Amino acid sequence: MKLSLKIEEFAMLILGVFLFTKLDYSWWWFAGLFLVPDIGMLGYLASDKIGAYSYNIFHHKGIAIAIYLAGIMIENAYLQLTGIMLFAHSSFDRCFGYGLKYEKGFKFTHLGEIGT
Repeated sequence: MKLSLKIEEFAMLILGVFLFTKLDYSWWWFAGLFLVPDIGMLGYLASDKIGAYSYNIFHHKGIAIAIYLAGIMIENAYLQLTGIMLFAHSSFDRCFGYGLKYEKGFKFTHLGEIGT
């Protein structure tokens, strides 16, 4: 993955951290919830197709932003937190080349094949 894409994803991770600071939560919430979106990988226990679908639901930035904005619109801090955590985690993953998955298998992503 190109360096410029990694820098961009890191900047989005920093944005997620910044948005978290605007909420009234302790930092342990950020640390404790940071890896929760990886629960989407459990779908791979069923099949590559289900795994790709479930992983992508938890790692899609558009969904993360929509949840965050819904939280702002209805003034719900839990939705805002959920959107921020999904966004920050996805940005972190993409810094390391873990993109949205294709149905062929876990290592096939929209950013290229993991490990090549």
